[in-house]
This record gives sequence, C-alpha cells and structure tokens, in this order.
Amino acid sequence: MRTGVNRASGVIVAVTVMAQLAAGILVWSSAGAEPPEMTAVPPQVPQAIDGAVPPPPFPHLTRIPPRAVAPGLPHRLQELRAAALPDPTGDPFFDHWPADLDHRAPGTIIATRDVTDPAALLVTAPIRSARQVKFATRDAVGRPAFGTATILVPRQDWHGRGARPILVNNLPIDALGAACTPGMTLAHGLSIATGFTDFFPPSTQLALARGYSVIVPDHQGPRMAYAEPTTAGHIILDSVRAADALDHRAFGSSRIAMTGYSGGSIATNGAAKLLGEYAPELSPRFVGAAMGGVPADFQMLVGSMNANLATGLFHAATFGIARERPEVLALANHAAQWIATSPLKNVCVVPEAVAGATFMPMQLMSSVPDPFHSPVAQEIYRVTKMADRRADVPLYIYNGTQEWWIPAAGARNLYREQCRLGANATYREVFGEHLSAAVLGYPDALSWLDQRLQGIPAHNDCPR
Repeated sequence: MRTGVNRASGVIVAVTVMAQLAAGILVWSSAGAEPPEMTAVPPQVPQAIDGAVPPPPFPHLTRIPPRAVAPGLPHRLQELRAAALPDPTGDPFFDHWPADLDHRAPGTIIATRDVTDPAALLVTAPIRSARQVKFATRDAVGRPAFGTATILVPRQDWHGRGARPILVNNLPIDALGAACTPGMTLAHGLSIATGFTDFFPPSTQLALARGYSVIVPDHQGPRMAYAEPTTAGHIILDSVRAADALDHRAFGSSRIAMTGYSGGSIATNGAAKLLGEYAPELSPRFVGAAMGGVPADFQMLVGSMNANLATGLFHAATFGIARERPEVLALANHAAQWIATSPLKNVCVVPEAVAGATFMPMQLMSSVPDPFHSPVAQEIYRVTKMADRRADVPLYIYNGTQEWWIPAAGARNLYREQCRLGANATYREVFGEHLSAAVLGYPDALSWLDQRLQGIPAHNDCPR
C-alpha cells in the first residue's frame, strides 16, 4: 500500500514541477523561428527538473524478463524498460511470453482458442466462428516476439469468385494498457477498457455481412507499442500467416485487403510498406490497403500535437514507441520516468486524450534541452517514416483538408512518396478535421475496399 502511495505522490510532484515550468517555457521559446512546440528549452530546465524530482524507485533486477531484454543497452535502462511495460491482463493468452520464440518462424501458431460466444454478441453480424490465434512474430528491431489476433468467419456460405476474401481491420487501439485491445474485448466482453472505435465505424460488421472473413489484429503487440509501425506491420502480416496455418483451405488463397484510420492507419501503412520485404509470399494476395487520417511523418506531428490539446496522445505515442525502441527512454528525465512507470502506463485512449488539457510540452520530460533535434529523435523520425519502402499493395489514402493535429500535408507527402517509388496509389481529401473526416471519408474508402475484394483491379492515380 505504501509503495502505491509513494508512487502516486512521486507522479504528483513530477507533474506539479513540470506544470510550473510549462507556461514560461512556451513563452520563452516562441521568440524563435521554429514553432515553440519543436524548439529547445534553456539548458537549466532539465537540470532544475531532475534537481526537484528524485529518480523513481523502479526495481533492480538480477535477470531482465524476456519481454524487456534489449541487448547492448545498459542494465539499468533495461530495468526501466521492464518497469514501463504494461501490467498483465490476467489472461495468460495475452500475458505469457513463450520461452521458445527463438525457434519459431514468424506466423507459427503458438496457441488458439474459440471465442465465438462473446464475440458473436459484439460484432452483431451472424458469424460461424471466432477464433483467437497467438503466433510468433518479430518486434521493431527484428527480435522474436508474439502477436495475437481474432479471426471472424460469417455464418453464410461464400458464393463469389474464388475463396472467401479477407478484410484485415486494423483498429485505432491508441492505448498503453494491455487490457485496451480488441482481442481482450472480443474474448471477455465489454469493459471500461473497450474502445469506442472497436465497433465504429462498423467495418468488421459490414465486411461480415458482405460475406468476408475478418482478421482483427492486436497490432500494438504485447508491449502495447502505440504508434510503432514496424511492430504493427509485422503483427498484421503474421496474423495472415497464422490464419493460413490455422486453416489453409479456408484462408490460404483468399484475396486480402486491409484498412485503418488514425492509429490504425499507422499500422496499415507499416504493413503495406513491409509486405514485399517481410512477407513476399503474401504479396500476390493483397489487393488493397485503405488508410485515413494518416500520421505518416512523426517529425511533422511534433509541431502539430505537442503542447496543445493533443499532447496527451502525443506523449502516449512517444512512450509507446519507447517500449519497442528503449533508446528513447534514455532521454527521459526523472519526471518522465515517474510517469512511465506509474499506473498511467496502463491507460486507454480516453484518459490519454483528457491529458491533453495539461498542454504539457514534451521538452519538460527530457533530460536534454533539445530532444526533438537529438540524434535519437532523428533516427526515430527516419525509422517510423519508412520513406524508402514502396508499398507492395494498391493504396487508398484519405485525409481531412482542415486537419490541424494530423495535417493533410503528411498524407499528401506519403502519396507523392509512394508514386515516386512506383506504387499504385490513390489520394483523396475530404472536408473536415480528424473526427469529421473519419465519417465523411469512410463511404468512399469502404467502396474502394469492396471493389478490391470483389476482384476489380485498383486504378492507379499516380501521375505518369
């Protein structure tokens, strides 16, 4: 009990100190040419924060648990990583880290279970089965890990051309807690951790009603690496491999399309760009990938999301990426370490969004005065943008023209990048900001996906 009280007190102290500095920092930095969200703070600020906030008492470990091992990094940094990972859900299917992952090829099934009874009530469309698969995959740096996904099959027989098509629905999980995944909801029913976007827009329901199978990957992985596209891409592609291994006759020759909006589009973009390199045997079967509200350039998002009402989601995404790429944690000051190892590491999307009301600049969580121009940040921008990879699947990219947090410029640049690399791509802008664009852009994206799954080739809008 005392440990929990001390931890809560430490977080309160950390947040209070940073809040007292925040207003003055933004006023000071606004004098420069760069937006204040991206500029450095005076070098005295990191020293002052670490002087006022003691280091958090996360455990010293004789042995780093497998899910936190990061070869080559200092032992204490690996201990911080272990302390910053989400708490277990209580369900071994999601919690247990298998000991033999080194010997399992990506997509190899580790475990399966039937979740038809709870899932049938939630997806509303009549289904024949809902099975969850746990499978081997690779994390952001290529080390063995595992993923989970739910495979839904509609009740009606498929009478179309070829095998029953598959839609991979990459939901915007956008959370840090391991209980906040669609897999947990489909296995255990609705809870306070269930995301509204698990069921709206109703892509899963409409696809099932159309006669398609649906795969819903828990694409943030067991570390809940929110916003990390390589991890998500690997899990998505390995979920398809796992479906094939589960029932080759049902899933081994189907046309496949995938979709995602916002956080789900990070995952879809990652999978599309990794397809030809990571799972080339699946490339001929992928017929389309629709993504909207695309956070395609994280460096651009620093200026649009940091230190405003989006800052809670921005901080959560930074901590999510740090879970897969712990070199980011090396830049965390004492205050950030308190937050990363506190119960806040288990929050879902709503508390993250509410935290935007703090307007807390990320600079106040850094041990260096200019974190956004540091070598670590430059490398994160590079590996998350994946600008040198061509999507090996036709793309439909859409974005709100009036977006202020995820600017349309990022989606436009993604389209131009893919055209330059020789991809088949289409770009559409719709009226609205992030939420209204999600609604207004949805019908055309869904129609485009349906045409692909029906076997109609995608038209390439790239200039010739």
